[in-house]
Amino acid sequence: MVSVMARWARGRFHYGWIVLGVTFVVMLVTAGTRGAPSVMMVPLEREFGWSRGAISLALAINLALFGLMGPFAAAAMQRFGLRRTVLVSLSVLALAVGASAAMRSQWQLQLLWGGVVGCATGATAMTLGATVVNRWFIAHRGLAMGVLTASSATGQLVFLPLLAAITEHYGWRPVAGTVAFALALVVPLVWCLLPERPAAVGLAAYGDPAAIEVVTPSRHSPIAIAFGALRRAARTRDFWLLFFSFFVCGASTNGYIGTHFIAMCGDYGLTPVRGAGILAAMGLFDLLGTTASGWLSDRYDARRLLFWYYGLRGLSLIYLPYAFGFEFFGLPLFTVFYGMDWVATVPPTVRLTTDCYGRQDAPVVFGWVVAGHQLGAAAAALGAGLLRNSLGSYTLATMLSGALCLIAAVSVLRIHRPARASTA
Repeated sequence: MVSVMARWARGRFHYGWIVLGVTFVVMLVTAGTRGAPSVMMVPLEREFGWSRGAISLALAINLALFGLMGPFAAAAMQRFGLRRTVLVSLSVLALAVGASAAMRSQWQLQLLWGGVVGCATGATAMTLGATVVNRWFIAHRGLAMGVLTASSATGQLVFLPLLAAITEHYGWRPVAGTVAFALALVVPLVWCLLPERPAAVGLAAYGDPAAIEVVTPSRHSPIAIAFGALRRAARTRDFWLLFFSFFVCGASTNGYIGTHFIAMCGDYGLTPVRGAGILAAMGLFDLLGTTASGWLSDRYDARRLLFWYYGLRGLSLIYLPYAFGFEFFGLPLFTVFYGMDWVATVPPTVRLTTDCYGRQDAPVVFGWVVAGHQLGAAAAALGAGLLRNSLGSYTLATMLSGALCLIAAVSVLRIHRPARASTA
């Protein structure tokens, strides 16, 4: 397969863009997989009598493990290879999701969708994107990361309405089969078209005027690599500011809106298909917003970009409880402003991580920052479910999420950004 890739690499079109496209597809299907439980929540509640809090616990486990696996996945890519790590993760995902169609007990939900899916998706999402961008791009690195980050929005756009329609007409079990089939289709694409590094096909990274970089795989274990990078980064204030801001990012996106928005719409009389359609529309706007954020990250101070992103997201969340009361423009207005900002925070956060910790450590350090993102998502997924059970509405959870975003907007301005090399 490497010889086939090498022949393609001799063309005038840099092979890094093909790698970007393959990685986009992997992250897109991963996003669809991680979004599936949001359309399954109400059907599971009705069929088995499980409480919203119990189902939220499985999703909280998923989100936490997704984040905690990030640094170890980045380290495994250094030790065992990027392609091998992604292939194993996709195969495990397909098997676990397919097997979940037969589940009957809460512990099976928590094991499969919480434990196995949470761990496997940690190697095929944001950490994978950061690793690919750092290996393959010098020029337009922010734009490349913006495109990959937007794949999570496109995953919602492609999968959620389809999965919601399948759930409404056929139940939740065919959803598991559909997702497992999509994951299985991606495996041969990765096998055929994703080389380890630019040097594997005789290239330098895109925009790198230097000679082809030859990198010897690390001999250390992934655990030693991951904790070594954490030990170095944790001594700096910047790491904890990045970690906190991404904790808030995860709490206010994947953990809260991504997990509970469809169920929240049900509280206001909207069908699951309508709620999934609104989330899909957010995905469309985020595709535009996150790609633009990557372009802006190549040109402007990433700290100031994050200040605006978190600030506007916080204001939009504080507005959300009132949006359902305005028939014509309430939810559309929220959809546009929140959607544009869904994961626009990722490209400038990756940029700051690379600027602060260098190309070698940055993917693993970013993996730890992503762990913060998913711990925030897990806390919000569980906390919002418990608040909904006790209060009968999501209003307090929404206001708390918005307030956290405003605090994060101020905190990111304190990150020290060293003078960076000319890489744009």
